[in-house]
Amino acid sequence: MNLLVVGGGGREHAIIKKLRENPSVKTIYALPGNGGIAADAVCVPEIGAKDIDKIVDFARARRVDFAVVAPDDPLALGCVDRLHEAGIPCFGPDARAACIEASKVFSKNLMKKYGIPTAEYAVFDDPSKALAHLQSGVSFPIVIKADGLALGKGVLIPQTLREAEAAVKTIMEDRAFGDSGREIVIEEFLTGPEVSVLAFTDGTAIRPMVSSMDHKRAGDGDTGLNTGGMGTVAPNPYYTPEIAAECMEKIFLPTLAAMRTEGRPFKGCLYFGLMLTPAGPKVIEYNCRFGDPETQVVLPLLKTDLLTIMEAVENETLGSLEVEWRDGAAACVILASGGYPEHYEKGKAITVPESLPENITIYHAGDRRTEDGALSTCGGRVLGVTAVAPTLRGALADAYAAAGSVEFEGKYLRTDIGRRALCALEGR
Repeated sequence: MNLLVVGGGGREHAIIKKLRENPSVKTIYALPGNGGIAADAVCVPEIGAKDIDKIVDFARARRVDFAVVAPDDPLALGCVDRLHEAGIPCFGPDARAACIEASKVFSKNLMKKYGIPTAEYAVFDDPSKALAHLQSGVSFPIVIKADGLALGKGVLIPQTLREAEAAVKTIMEDRAFGDSGREIVIEEFLTGPEVSVLAFTDGTAIRPMVSSMDHKRAGDGDTGLNTGGMGTVAPNPYYTPEIAAECMEKIFLPTLAAMRTEGRPFKGCLYFGLMLTPAGPKVIEYNCRFGDPETQVVLPLLKTDLLTIMEAVENETLGSLEVEWRDGAAACVILASGGYPEHYEKGKAITVPESLPENITIYHAGDRRTEDGALSTCGGRVLGVTAVAPTLRGALADAYAAAGSVEFEGKYLRTDIGRRALCALEGR
């Protein structure tokens, strides 16, 4: 089989490595791919993830048998719709279903309409009305979200009224996130352990993946700016079997039913960002695709063949497939460019060990190949170093040891990935 994967980050590298395990796979094309992905797939850097016409033309010309659209933008732009029109089987939601992430207003209204637990909220398309709401005595901190896609950076958490007023100006007037800021959601700040649960679904059947814990803040101790994710661990110790059963009953299945009722059946990977509040699990957000870097710790624990699962999703036969997971734990430490998520320099030479322990995988996100074939940095999050081990403590130790053997100028990483999870596991 010839496969095509749209995207060029660490998430896509993890998907590609897992797809390569299927013996029927002949060639995987990555559009655009990156320098490290080139070792596992044929990269086509001249075709970007949002070049929908070129993606479809390429898939036709290369007689692609199955495609995977991984990032949010091409999903929202209807890449899956166009590939299906061209007769190419595809994993991922169509544009109507991708709206569950592409519009925060849509997803919040969906949850309210169908009784799916989430934070209390209000929607505004007028900055003056948003400011009046903030000045009416709301509690702080508070959460302010741009309605549309914003590269994972459209969520601000002001601690004071002054910060909140500045956030409204940044999003709605300065348009820091472009047209995504035409409308905003202002919602209550939820407290409790946060859990990420990715799930395969064919619109009716659902197979949740191993839970994970992301670390969004740039600095140790969850300080600094929000990023795309500085590391992850799986499974998440706060996500007990009892909580999983409650989420299935009150969140997962009702969400799928709501989308079907709305005429937007969701097929693909549906990401549930959850907060385990004192009042029970609540939805923070939905994503219409695999999370990054959650994918880098979840897929290494998958026993069942990934392509088989994806084909079952496309063919709507997931209900008859058992999806199995490995015992143990996984940890991913992100190596970022110094200064990320703000200003950072590019073009720094990367040195990676020629051999690594069998339980270590390095996923490439923000790098490229120079003319002489060497790797150099070209993004904020450069590499994800993942380890799988019988215990979380072992996985973290191995991931950090491997991360220390990778070098590039300005390399930055958090030193406390998984610390909170270890405390939960060990009762501290």
